[in-house]
Amino acid sequence: MLVSYDKLWKTLIDKKMNRTELKDAAGISFNILAKLGKNEFISMDSLYKICVALNCGIDDVMEFTNYEHD
Repeated sequence: MLVSYDKLWKTLIDKKMNRTELKDAAGISFNILAKLGKNEFISMDSLYKICVALNCGIDDVMEFTNYEHD
């Protein structure tokens, strides 16, 4: 099973926020942002911080998929 963070990028657009602003607001590292950009798994702690910073649920940030994502 694979993960996709496309919903996160759409949420950021809706909230008029860029990746650096997310990093600062959520207190996550550039390494986590890089993993998000590559659709790699990240810790639940990081997902929680992102959800709190964006005031949203995990379903607004990620989804599991059955296909490769570019």
